[in-house]
Amino acid sequence: MRTLTSLLLLVALSFTFSCSSNKDSIATIHTEYGDIVAVFFDDTPNHKSNFIQLAEEGRFDSTEFHRVMKGFMAQGGDVFTKEGLPPAVWPTQAHEIRPNHFHKRGMIAAARQPDGINPEKRSNGSQFYIVLGQVYTEEELLVDLSKLQPAFMKYIQLGSQEDLKNEYMRLYEAEEFDSLTTLLISKKDEIEESLNINVSKEFSDEQIQAYTTVGGTPHLDGEYTVFGQVLEGIDVVERIGDQPTGFRDKPTEPIYMSVTVEKMSKKQIEKKYGYKYPESK
Repeated sequence: MRTLTSLLLLVALSFTFSCSSNKDSIATIHTEYGDIVAVFFDDTPNHKSNFIQLAEEGRFDSTEFHRVMKGFMAQGGDVFTKEGLPPAVWPTQAHEIRPNHFHKRGMIAAARQPDGINPEKRSNGSQFYIVLGQVYTEEELLVDLSKLQPAFMKYIQLGSQEDLKNEYMRLYEAEEFDSLTTLLISKKDEIEESLNINVSKEFSDEQIQAYTTVGGTPHLDGEYTVFGQVLEGIDVVERIGDQPTGFRDKPTEPIYMSVTVEKMSKKQIEKKYGYKYPESK
């Protein structure tokens, strides 16, 4: 009898664990511009659990989207300023930067201090940002402009490139900066061959597909922890990003948030939001 009871208990525990593992937490960020629904990644467990805990405790409520940049991102969730904690003692957490999570449009990432004072890339303990970004051509995406620009300036000093130098100066004086970028990229192969340098960037096929279709902010990849994704309400993020701003990109009118969390089966999440969970290995 005792053996049968133990067996039944094991079955019950197994069933309970199975049901629990098939559920996930969905967060809804409520704003005056609408709701933003998000899911968080299992392979960034510390960032995921930290966000959910802060939300369940109501600590995000009445914080703001305090830094917004049109076509780039919307940042908020400054819990510790709201709670009166001095910046010098704000909690941080170790980064969970994963190559499979990158800054395509709609991703949620943790804000952090710059490398100069934070070489370990530790994340802020509450602040997050939602990526907007732009769509790139494959040619734009695969060129490292930070390397190409100084190489271009060196290249146009060659006596044989006087016409190119004059065209550069014409576009610069006319403030036609998009055309300037196009000009630089068009000369990439020539510059690499002439100066014997490499100004290309490496991206996975998945990154190239994402950045050339939905867009994003690829220059942030590998620098910040991406730990979640917007399932619904990216248009709300866009409206927030479009708001007028003042000093340090702070909206001139406060944009407050509150955050709620609900449990939902993973199958229901996939069906309702079209989200695809990675296959278990």
